[in-house]
Amino acid sequence: MIRILLVDDHTLFRSGISALLASQDDIDVVGEAGEGSEALKLVQTLQPDIMLLDLNMPGLSGLEVLKLTLEDNPQQAVIMLTLSEESSDLLRALQLGAKGYLLKNSNVDYLVNALRLVAQGGTAVHPDMTSYLVAGLRKLKKDETEEKEHLTPREKEVLQLVATGQSNKEIARSLDIGESTVKFHIQSILRKLNLSSRVQAAVYASQQKHLTA
Repeated sequence: MIRILLVDDHTLFRSGISALLASQDDIDVVGEAGEGSEALKLVQTLQPDIMLLDLNMPGLSGLEVLKLTLEDNPQQAVIMLTLSEESSDLLRALQLGAKGYLLKNSNVDYLVNALRLVAQGGTAVHPDMTSYLVAGLRKLKKDETEEKEHLTPREKEVLQLVATGQSNKEIARSLDIGESTVKFHIQSILRKLNLSSRVQAAVYASQQKHLTA
């Protein structure tokens, strides 16, 4: 059985979806929540296979519930079920770790098949949103490329030495600059490349040889 936690602030909508899913032999709605904080409690106690989650709710939004849920349990499968056809909502949900993004105008067969697909480890995005997804991924790739190209020549030198395992003091000596200047450059590199540590920077540099050439 695919165990579903249904989260939506509209009682009638929840009841309708629950009734539709109840007609499926392999799907069981094990719980329902009308707002985010309740959903966070139920997902911990019920441990459903899939949380079917509305995007726009009073209090905690669906994206906030998604983020908090996956922080506690990164393995939890979450599918957004929403009216929103905004590409920004789609991309943010997928970036946060949602396994699917479905629209509320989906037909029953599509919804059921999407649940089965995600239960098997796949992902599901409503056909009407796939063009937004492709465009968004292209933009994201373009933005990342632009960020890489915005490293200054000095930052590229520092990044190259970070990749070799040199300390700030050793980098300062190699480049004949102050240690505080090295720290400044490293902070700038981490910010531009959206990294959180010099270890990540070293790994990144080893994979992006053209940046440190």
